[in-house]
Formats: sequence, C-alpha cells, structure tokens
Amino acid sequence: MRPVRPTLRCLREDLALALPPVTVPLDEIDHPLLAKAAEQFAHDEAKHERIRAVDDRVLLKVKVQRWRGAVWVDADLPWVVAAGHRENGSADDFYASLETEAKAARARYNAGHAQGLRTATHTAHLLPGRDDHVRYRAEAGVRFVKELRATLWDLTYATLRDGQEHAVDFDTFTLGLQVRADDGHETYVAVRITGSVPANLSTLVLSNVPGCEAEGWYPEYALPERDLLPAEQAWSNLMDPRAAARVLDA
Repeated sequence: MRPVRPTLRCLREDLALALPPVTVPLDEIDHPLLAKAAEQFAHDEAKHERIRAVDDRVLLKVKVQRWRGAVWVDADLPWVVAAGHRENGSADDFYASLETEAKAARARYNAGHAQGLRTATHTAHLLPGRDDHVRYRAEAGVRFVKELRATLWDLTYATLRDGQEHAVDFDTFTLGLQVRADDGHETYVAVRITGSVPANLSTLVLSNVPGCEAEGWYPEYALPERDLLPAEQAWSNLMDPRAAARVLDA
C-alpha cells in the first residue's frame, strides 16, 4: 500500500490547508487526520470500516480527535477524498453531511441524464481528478531521490559491516556498492549501476553516496572482485572515515 494522500479539493476546502510546493509530497503534510490515515493504511492486511451510507463506491472511515475522513483506494493508492468534524446528533456531522451531499449529487445527476443512477448516492465528484494525478506524477522525482538516498545509506551501512558488495534492484536498473579499507587506512568505495540508466542517474547516485566528494569519482573498468558485466558502469572514490563512522553509528 502506497502512502495516503489528500485530493487537492479536500486539502484546500475540507482541511483548509495551502498547497505546498511540489518538493513537499502531499502524503507528507502534517495534519492529524492524514497521519491517522497513513497509520491505518500502512499495511495491506489492516481492517477498515466502510461508510455504509455511501453505496456507489467503497469509502472507508478515518477517525482521530474530532476529525473524520473518507478514504477511497485506487488500486494500491489511498486518497483522502473528504474530511470534516464530528458533531454528534447534528446535521453538520461529517458522515451525516457526506450522506446528504452524496444523495443530492445523485439527484442532480439523475435530473440531467436519461439513464439514471440506481444507487442511493453519487460521489464521483470527490474522487481524484486530472490535477491530482498531474501533481502525483510531478512529485515522482522527489520520491525517487528520497528513496535513492535511503537506499545508498543502507547499502553503505551493509558493506561497511562486512566489506562485501551489496546491491538493490530498482525498476530498470540495479545499484551496487562496496567499501574496502586498505592497509594505509584509506577507505575506498566502488559504485556500480547495471541496466537501463535514466538520464543523469549516475550523477544523482554519485552525489548522494555518504562521505564522498562529488568531484572525486573516477570511472572504473572492474570491481574489486570481478570484471564489469555487459550494460554495467562503475566508479570509485575515497570515503571520509568520519562519515563512515557516522553511518555505522546511526
């Protein structure tokens, strides 16, 4: 299950929050309802409570403090499509208001279409639209860089512990990293990329290896223990031992 994110409409109108720059993914916005939704949908096997008053699609409940929300899951991507406050016994209660709005939307739809809906509610207008998907794709680069940095840190930690090459498979390429210390106590790091390499990927990878100068990378034609494979690129550099110690201590 991918991280929960609000629709742009829900963010602005229901949560009354400003749209952050694209460098801030919407699933990272600090809000109690979004945090609770992220917790509830962190695992595929988690149980969820359906909003029974809505019958045209499956919307799931999120509750925290006085906040209430409705989540719709598109494949494995959960969206908070509506939000509001709990007001027990009041027509302004979020779930009561959601039902009333959904029934009114169904009535409007049937009034304008010869083939009316057979469901009691209509909530299509709450679902993510084109702008939501454009924003999600625009955040892809930010998500990838964060994933890459975390992966490089994990690979560095693993190879510092045993001196062996460790690798991780991404969608179109494999990233490998190996650190060796020589008798002079210099710490050498070798990075290799195998597979289909997107534009500027190597620069992005090398600039995020912990403890290495960006200008210190040199291309290699073999790794410490083997020759390069077809469609494989490799580079080497010196790693600051203080940075290596910080990785191991983290």
